[in-house]
Amino acid sequence: MNWNMRTVTLAGLAAIGVGVFVWAASRPEYVPVDLVTITTGPMEVTVNAEGRTRIKDVYELSVPVSGQLERSPVAVGDAVVAGETLVARIAPGDPAFLDDRARAQATAAVAQAQAAVSVAEAQIAMAEADLAHAQTALNRLHDLHARGTIPKAQLDGAELGVDVAAAKLDSAHAAQEMRLAELAAQKATLIEPGARDVAAVSDACCVEIYAPVSGMVLSVANESARAVMPGAPILSIGQTDALEIEADILSTDAVRLTTGARAYVERWGGAGVLEAHVSVIEPSGFTKMSALGIEEQRVRVVLDLDTPPEARGQLGHAFRTYLRIVEWQGEVTQVPLSALFRDGDSWAVFTLDGEHAVLQHVDIGRQNSDMAELLKGPAEGARVIAHPSDRVMDGVLVVDRDTL
Repeated sequence: MNWNMRTVTLAGLAAIGVGVFVWAASRPEYVPVDLVTITTGPMEVTVNAEGRTRIKDVYELSVPVSGQLERSPVAVGDAVVAGETLVARIAPGDPAFLDDRARAQATAAVAQAQAAVSVAEAQIAMAEADLAHAQTALNRLHDLHARGTIPKAQLDGAELGVDVAAAKLDSAHAAQEMRLAELAAQKATLIEPGARDVAAVSDACCVEIYAPVSGMVLSVANESARAVMPGAPILSIGQTDALEIEADILSTDAVRLTTGARAYVERWGGAGVLEAHVSVIEPSGFTKMSALGIEEQRVRVVLDLDTPPEARGQLGHAFRTYLRIVEWQGEVTQVPLSALFRDGDSWAVFTLDGEHAVLQHVDIGRQNSDMAELLKGPAEGARVIAHPSDRVMDGVLVVDRDTL
């Protein structure tokens, strides 16, 4: 009896197991999927590019005369006031070194100039003697003429002689001054570097340069003192509040942009997104090598920042930014790009019909990084499968992964 009961029990359990196996084998298989909804709303198509900030008006100061530029009195980041802040001071440069031949020539020229001074002094002495003699003769003839001994013409000739002698003396003094000046010039050629009178230089003779505009020092070419030539850069000044952004954009993208187009400034280092608009699209392009070594035609686009300065943090000159420039915007029915795939020559999506996936071809228009404009296809509110795997086919049973 017990043996019969065990047999019946085992047979029953086997029957149940076979039933469960048959039920599990015949049960339809569901493919887990992610579902998204087709919506109607505002859509923007943007041109994305990297940009760099720049101050609108940067003033580059350069050296007006050659000389010795003293150490910079200002540093990067210092505020300057137009016409008041001293930004550079240029002193006369040191003379050049003399080699042996140049020194010998300069020494001989000094000796020659000294001899010329001696000659000028001798000429002064001769002129003084001639003037004294002519004056004595004139005094004697005055007495004789007063007594009526000599004619008036002889007295006039003596007066003329005095005038000529005085003029010769003046000429001799002028010649002496000229020779002294020549001597000083020749002695100046013997001045060695470092022999300059520092006190005399500090009192006068230096060129002082003041800030041409109010703003902030953006860069200093070299803070140390150095010899400079005309045109050498000194520093640059600008107003950090007046910022704009420049971006090099592919010419095929630039032709779709318009002046005044809105733009979003992202990844600039601060919180939030800054607003800007396109102010200039330059009419000529240029060739630029990409990171992959491919030559690209690009166009420089300039944007004005609309966000006020107090909301930009420490954003300054030549800072890196990321731009999204609005090419087009409108109110359209749109489908996520993650739901689209190619089926032959057409775009298609898998829509949800009850528990089945249904293949449906669609026509799309404009696209951005997330969505595509749906011109023909499922209506607003329809649910479509995002990122369909190779297990998803037309008519297959699917289940929303979020419900599992």
